[in-house]
Amino acid sequence: MITSAESQPLYLGIDGGGTKCRAILVDQQMTVLGEGIAGPGNPLRGMEIATASIMDATRQALLCAGLPERSMADLTVGAGLAGVNVPQYHALFRDWEHPFAAFHLTSDLHIACMGAHHGQDGAVIIIGTGSCGLAQSGQQMLEIGGHGFPYGDSGSGAWFGLQLVHHVLLSLDGLSVPTSLSQALLKASHCHDQLALVQHFMHASPTLYAQYAPLVFDCAEQGDACAQRIVQQGAAHINGIAHRLLSIQPPKLALIGGLAYKLEPYLDAAVRKCLVTADASPEWGAIWYAQKLAQQQEKTA
Repeated sequence: MITSAESQPLYLGIDGGGTKCRAILVDQQMTVLGEGIAGPGNPLRGMEIATASIMDATRQALLCAGLPERSMADLTVGAGLAGVNVPQYHALFRDWEHPFAAFHLTSDLHIACMGAHHGQDGAVIIIGTGSCGLAQSGQQMLEIGGHGFPYGDSGSGAWFGLQLVHHVLLSLDGLSVPTSLSQALLKASHCHDQLALVQHFMHASPTLYAQYAPLVFDCAEQGDACAQRIVQQGAAHINGIAHRLLSIQPPKLALIGGLAYKLEPYLDAAVRKCLVTADASPEWGAIWYAQKLAQQQEKTA
């Protein structure tokens, strides 16, 4: 087993997403020694940016723990990174000359599932800026979605924001029935007409679209028919992910992400019956993933 200068096994869990990279450092007793947060850990943003974020978050965690930077060489790392489900990006990280004792790589979705269920079998659906799901049941693993915006990520914050803009522009042009979404979006975006809206969203990122997603739910709760249709369409997609994941019979399902609590009431009764609260964050899932692989390697050594 890899040990630190104090002869204690040290594990680092990394959750690398499209906007930030989080790291948590623990000892063998699972006591948190330090934490760190840096920029994007998604290789789709560039390999140099992703690796720099991982290193920055790691340095912060070590500093928080009162350990020198050279302690990186003692760390057994579990890393769940967005984008590594794409083979070319997985290969880049596989060939990365990292400074750690061990670097166990998987997707951010996988560690989210392991974190949600304390490393045990289960399923998870992420409903945040994007949307995706993963289930693990025995030797079976099923991953759904995560294909990216705008061609994927239906039912996500970015998707709801895009639908909002689309329907508001149709309404303001008189091509569809009036909707309270129009004034809600104009007010929230500080725009005065449809041309200003177009300019505001002309080069919008998924994150910007997702910022306006709550407006759809607010208007739906106030009885706006257009908003209700958008919510129902988004919920139908999340229901589809859930039923597909449940087809391999995971024992439980957790929803995580900023929009999870908004969409939960709109899901099928059969799906809601399987829902549990997530046990822990994805960084903890990365820790458990690293420990699991380290133990397997010990048994085969």
